[in-house]
Amino acid sequence: MSSSPLICLITPGHVSTTPRLVKNADALVEEGYQVHVIASAPFPPADKLDADVVSGARWAYTRANFRHERGAFGRKVIRHLSRKIVGLGGPISTGVAARAQFDESRVLAKTAARIRANLYIGHCLASLPAVAEASRAAGCHYGFDIEDYHDAETESALSDPVEIRIRNVLQKRLLPGCKPLTCSAPMIARRYSEEYNVDPLVLLNVFPLSFAPASPIKSEPIAADRPAVFYWFSQTIGSDRGLEETIAVMAQMQTPVELHLRGFATPSYLAGLQGLATKLGLRRPLRFLPPASPTEMARLAATADLGLSVERNSPLNKDICLANKIFVYLMAGIPQLMTATTAQSSLAKELGTAALVCDLSRVQETAARLDSFFADPAGVDQARKAAICAATERFCWDIEKRAFLEAVKAALPNQE
Repeated sequence: MSSSPLICLITPGHVSTTPRLVKNADALVEEGYQVHVIASAPFPPADKLDADVVSGARWAYTRANFRHERGAFGRKVIRHLSRKIVGLGGPISTGVAARAQFDESRVLAKTAARIRANLYIGHCLASLPAVAEASRAAGCHYGFDIEDYHDAETESALSDPVEIRIRNVLQKRLLPGCKPLTCSAPMIARRYSEEYNVDPLVLLNVFPLSFAPASPIKSEPIAADRPAVFYWFSQTIGSDRGLEETIAVMAQMQTPVELHLRGFATPSYLAGLQGLATKLGLRRPLRFLPPASPTEMARLAATADLGLSVERNSPLNKDICLANKIFVYLMAGIPQLMTATTAQSSLAKELGTAALVCDLSRVQETAARLDSFFADPAGVDQARKAAICAATERFCWDIEKRAFLEAVKAALPNQE
């Protein structure tokens, strides 16, 4: 409806790699709002995935292609100088912090300001100052989605005093003004409550039931010519993701197994990972699968026998996050292997037989446990049923989005 409020959602990344934004946009359109999405395109290989997402969208879309914007080199120089100013330790403005954090911060803010919205919601930290500035010009509220614990998101950020200060300044000054303020996991919400005196609404990384396979896929008996397929996916296949440790465990299993990995990766890393698998004695070569649309992830995972949610305990963000792959595997109807991070260990209590929590550093112990699991076909079938039940009855966007829509409604002026 033309008179309905206009909501602008913003990310400095790709729409295809920001599924929380896409779910929000779709839910808002279904509720009758006008929606305009602003996204960037910093990683050319993801452009096709973006096109797949946008082609079926019912919302407006602006692609801020920073790679081809005039003045890109000058903005990189400004970012460098801004970081120098931050490093001096004196008082800094929010604008300086924003430019120091993301060289295209001003372009993102100006692009957002051209959309005269009734509410702006940012995704990913670099968008936070942009939605705050755009909302001031439009005289409306701005919101933000905390997908990660940004203060301890990466090891490189933790080792950089300038980056630590930038993130602290932006969040301390801008998060209290967010309405709505959402968050991806309970333990991340708790950290933000303690450190920034805010109360984020937890919206898990769950997915719509429409993403699920048309019908549950029954597991076939494991045999020499039909190995158990272990499945892992992400935007990027790379180091420090638990893959090397998983391969070490699989190499010690008696059960025939095969590892399938989906995502972008460099040829050198893939060759090195395959070399490690061969060296450790994994009998079947790794299978590397191309990236795919977020809407297809559950259906693509459904033919696997075990999903891998193998996060590490550091940096702290990894220990307290609940990644989207957890909920993709539930929607796919497959059991999953979880590492014992604090957040995953807590969630596993709710998932019952759908989740096996193991310590990958205990190679022989974990291999034996997985062998025992696959030696019990009835137990495997029960685990698959438990995954489907968890997805349909609790961990799905169809349920979770209700709280999001209420939070958005509360942030808008009374339309009656």
